[in-house]
Amino acid sequence: MKILSHIYQAREAGRMLIAQLIDPDYIRDFDHLSDIVNRAASAGVDLFFFGGSLITANPKFDIVKALKDISDIPVILFPSSPAHIDESADAILFLSLISGRNSEFLIGNHVAAAPILKKSSLEILPTGYILVGCGAATTAQYISNTSPVPYNKPEIAAATALAGEMLGLKLIYLDGGSGAEKPVSPEMVAKVKAWVSTPIIVGGGIKTTKDAAALRDAGADILVIGNGAEKRPEFISELSEIRV
Repeated sequence: MKILSHIYQAREAGRMLIAQLIDPDYIRDFDHLSDIVNRAASAGVDLFFFGGSLITANPKFDIVKALKDISDIPVILFPSSPAHIDESADAILFLSLISGRNSEFLIGNHVAAAPILKKSSLEILPTGYILVGCGAATTAQYISNTSPVPYNKPEIAAATALAGEMLGLKLIYLDGGSGAEKPVSPEMVAKVKAWVSTPIIVGGGIKTTKDAAALRDAGADILVIGNGAEKRPEFISELSEIRV
């Protein structure tokens, strides 16, 4: 099944999906990756997002290929530049940073990536990426050189998401960024949900099942778990308690 179709079908069925972020900078070795994947599979994780705002590691093995070999869970690239395209994955979030005004992240990187992607078998997932200020400045904010949507301004996020939908984007991603002090507010998610019909991805700062349940109830269609699972691996299993 195509991944975008799967996401839309889950949304129509009222089933929230769980995506686990695999940041290559945090993968120590193959055994470490295997442990992460086995935990994810046992917990019913639906998707792997692979990438990060700043990738500095030089892994001794192909992590994406290993993910595909170990598990049947679809792997979706979460790139910060065209250099992070890996054709071993199933799909790529074609992210347009619509909350910022940096042309490189709105369209510039996309132009460089498009010829590569056209020749690949990756499913393209056009995604409106909205950074949200959830505490201290994050790597994503610094690398993109953009200001996030203020935490207490859900109407700005909703209007931005609506513009993205009108431009033809198929997904909206509200992200507090890696290491966010708190998750995107349920009020912001609910406001965006009321304004757009596209599935909503929410990530950053989700550390407890209480956080996850509040975002689910507000209308999140996909929750992305990153640092929460890295610091406390059992968190992924705990999320099964709040799945719809």
